[in-house]
Amino acid sequence: MSLQVVLNLRYALIDRRRLIEQLDHVGVNSILLVMLVGFFAGTIIAWQAAYQFSGMISLDVLGGQVARVSVMEMGPVLTALVIAGRIGASMTAEIGTMVVTQQVDALRTLALEPVRYLVMPRVLGLIIMMPILTMFSDIVAIIGAYLVSGYFLDITYQSFLESIHTFFEARDLIGGLIKSCVFAAVISLIGCYMGLSTAGGAKGVGRSTIASFVLATVFILVGDFLLWLILF
Repeated sequence: MSLQVVLNLRYALIDRRRLIEQLDHVGVNSILLVMLVGFFAGTIIAWQAAYQFSGMISLDVLGGQVARVSVMEMGPVLTALVIAGRIGASMTAEIGTMVVTQQVDALRTLALEPVRYLVMPRVLGLIIMMPILTMFSDIVAIIGAYLVSGYFLDITYQSFLESIHTFFEARDLIGGLIKSCVFAAVISLIGCYMGLSTAGGAKGVGRSTIASFVLATVFILVGDFLLWLILF
């Protein structure tokens, strides 16, 4: 299926209406949830880092370490897990329902290739929007960490920002965004494949949706480990 999606990318401009619909569904409708998760992830990272650093090193380094953890790890992974549950499972359910109600067969009868019509816009839309969602998550995570640091840990605004300036590197952000693109491809391809493989009516749709989320979660975590070896 991956090769078929790549071959159908040449139709992206022609099929831009369906692509825009997916960008709206994947991105715009997910921003608030992603930001909420990112914000509280940032606050938790700050608390945990302060607990681990206490008595060992100065808390003045907290800002830089929280920023690096957020953009390299927590932002991409947590965003991917949220999107796997919200969007990946939705893709499977939508396409699976079309399969069991024979709408996909109707597309083939009309000489419309299901991979081009259903899969390509979803895959491309998620790959485009995932890095954007991840950056929103990163930003609010750092804001959350700053609020915890300033109000509860007595770390000044200046110290927090200086720490980020000292320890943060551009490759941290680039690596995190590469991760998000890979996770987007994994989530969308698994979601669409499981949807097209659905059989057995409504129960089959339910089984495929659960399997899609489980597989995407496993592949995200395994892929995160492999990407760490490659990128960092």
